[in-house]
Amino acid sequence: MNLIVKILLFAALILSIVIPFACFLAGERTKRRYRKTVSVNAALFFGTLAVAAITGLATADPVSAAETAAAGSAGLSTGLGYIGAALAVGLSGIGGGIAVASSASAALGAISEDSSILGKSLIFVGLAEGVALYGLIIAFMILGRL
Repeated sequence: MNLIVKILLFAALILSIVIPFACFLAGERTKRRYRKTVSVNAALFFGTLAVAAITGLATADPVSAAETAAAGSAGLSTGLGYIGAALAVGLSGIGGGIAVASSASAALGAISEDSSILGKSLIFVGLAEGVALYGLIIAFMILGRL
């Protein structure tokens, strides 16, 4: 029974994505039609996800208190490790984006005045982009210890 429900929900999810765009391609292309297609697509998609969540919660197996207590001690350190990895990636990505935004705009302004400094300006943009890569490396190191 559970497999049949999963197959039906997967089919509904795919159809909620395909049908609105197929209907859109059949008609004229106006701004109103774009909005209608996107809203129908979002309603069908999130409706299918809501049904999947409700069905998944209804068919979930109950967990005993002993299993919860045993998993709780290891679960806290694992959860904090995942949070740390997410923070490393997220904050370094934000910082790298801010750094690339300022250095790239300055590099474009400098290149427009003197094209001979292209290599030097690309190095600064690459260094700013490296901040995000360092955060990703730290996240892999954290996840490797879990």
